[in-house]
Amino acid sequence: MSYRTQSDGRRAASDYLRQLLLKPGAYRHAWERNVVRARQGTINQLAVSDVLATYLSGASEQAAAVLPHQLKDTVSRALSGRLLSKPALELFIAAFGFTAEEADRLRKLWLGSGSIRVLSGSHAVPPQAERSIHDALGPRRHQTLTMHDHVYVDGEGRIARARTMQVIEASVPQTDRIPYLYDTSSLTVEAGEGCAGLSGELRQLGDDVFATEILLAKPLGLGETTAVEYTTTFRYPGNLEDQCERQYRRGALGSLENFDLRIEFHPGRLPAGVWWATWDGVDGPLLTEEPVLLDSLNAAQRYLRSLQRTVVGFHWSW
Repeated sequence: MSYRTQSDGRRAASDYLRQLLLKPGAYRHAWERNVVRARQGTINQLAVSDVLATYLSGASEQAAAVLPHQLKDTVSRALSGRLLSKPALELFIAAFGFTAEEADRLRKLWLGSGSIRVLSGSHAVPPQAERSIHDALGPRRHQTLTMHDHVYVDGEGRIARARTMQVIEASVPQTDRIPYLYDTSSLTVEAGEGCAGLSGELRQLGDDVFATEILLAKPLGLGETTAVEYTTTFRYPGNLEDQCERQYRRGALGSLENFDLRIEFHPGRLPAGVWWATWDGVDGPLLTEEPVLLDSLNAAQRYLRSLQRTVVGFHWSW
């Protein structure tokens, strides 16, 4: 294994570790209960150190003298990605009680496995747009556990529709809706399984960005999950040389786990090339790209374990 692969793997493990600790639920509660005033999107390192020290104190009598501040440097290096050692990783796994699947994922990432991808960026939308979303829709009420986007490009070479399937978990009691953001290319949204329809109230968040809400078939209690499905059809102006008509992006405002994106092309209109890519926000430039091959069904597909505050997708040429 090369040093670069090893280093990239440990940074990826660090990214995933941060996401686990920030995700609403038992792990976040374990350290947040030691914080007088938590800051949104920020992990209190001393509070995390306290969880690790408490675990060590209970696991070994000799470790009873370990104090939280003695572990703060270890926590800082681990969560920043500067140095996540194998013993530190195992300590986090044991102290927070990560599930067997999460622990296995962390270990594989740490070893530099190429089969698991964790993407993390600085933002998915500009800060002012994120504030607009919060002002318009209020605090986030759910966490997405899985998301599948199946996109179809028609025989004229235009994105015709996207079918989205999502499993969500309520992070507050009586969660009865989820936000739906769209741009001016969206034509219709058809609510399907798990949905009661759309709220009907439209809010403009930017020049080309609007928001509404998808109503759930039934309100969810704290920690309850449900599956929802909806289909978006599009109306693009028709200039196939326009870059916006040759790409499909998905942005994660916070964290998004288990994301699957599949784009299928009409057999009579196959692209000359297709690339998997990341962008610097919804309006930002291309950051990375890699060519992909279509399968026997004329589709390209990519699965990611986790996304955080970033934008990913496919773009293609004719």
